[in-house]
Amino acid sequence: QMQLVESGGGSVQAGGSLRLSCAASGLTFSNYDMAWFRQAPGKEREFVAAISWIGVTTMYADPVKGRFTISRDNARNTVYLQMNSPKPEDTAVYFCAAKPRGWLRGQYDYWGQGTQVTVSS
Repeated sequence: QMQLVESGGGSVQAGGSLRLSCAASGLTFSNYDMAWFRQAPGKEREFVAAISWIGVTTMYADPVKGRFTISRDNARNTVYLQMNSPKPEDTAVYFCAAKPRGWLRGQYDYWGQGTQVTVSS
């Protein structure tokens, strides 16, 4: 069973940078696609980025393209979200998610507890 723990959230000024981490535990980590979602107050949860641990394929939502980068550290079984030039509209609770490998926009089965990111202007 996959277990996910996010860290690295906090407050950041617009134009700065922040790096979120998601530590994954469980068997056969390379068989899982990983993703980041976010949810702002009063809004539905939305897709942010995804990465396949087989083939190093990535996918991004349009609002974060060119600013956010998803990556992984296989030795540490950790997925990252590098947030460069964050904007106030990026403020949300960010969730790490995992699913068996396949279509990166498929349904994710495992979720972390979420970490708050607040971007001030």
